[in-house]
Amino acid sequence: MSEVPHRNVVKVIEAGRVLGVDVEPRSYPQGAKTAQDAADAIGVQVGQIVKSLIFGVATGEPGDDLEPGDDLELVLAYVSGSNRLDEKKLAAVAGAATCTRVDADTVRSATGFPIGGVPPFGHDTPLRIFIDPDLLQYSEVWAAAGTWNDVFPIAPDRLAEASSGTVIDLKKD
Repeated sequence: MSEVPHRNVVKVIEAGRVLGVDVEPRSYPQGAKTAQDAADAIGVQVGQIVKSLIFGVATGEPGDDLEPGDDLELVLAYVSGSNRLDEKKLAAVAGAATCTRVDADTVRSATGFPIGGVPPFGHDTPLRIFIDPDLLQYSEVWAAAGTWNDVFPIAPDRLAEASSGTVIDLKKD
């Protein structure tokens, strides 16, 4: 008898179905704290792991410190597991002056998923999505399926299409 998937995984499967993506989740009970952990568990290169990073961007002057209560637009960056995100590049491509990480409660409130489990689609709130072009060099990448323990494979061009993401350089040099 197979285990019943977590409700978040079911939500990702259903969102994928609506978009024409066949989500076939795989569960790794040990979870993964890093992209390298995930790659090791799945048996793929670390670059094939899709890191889902949510940031708040705001207008203002470059270098301004963002304060609690500032009006932020939340954006989502899908970054290759082998790369680090350049926050200045993300702010620029989002048409903002500043960029900051947001807390776990903000991530869950915006997406309906926990940090470490944010999938490419099925979010509670529509977000602008930016995609690291380094993900497109692989025939298959692995994205979170709604929890820390569940992932699914997807062709990177389908990831971009299904998430309505913009492919643009985000890598820290």
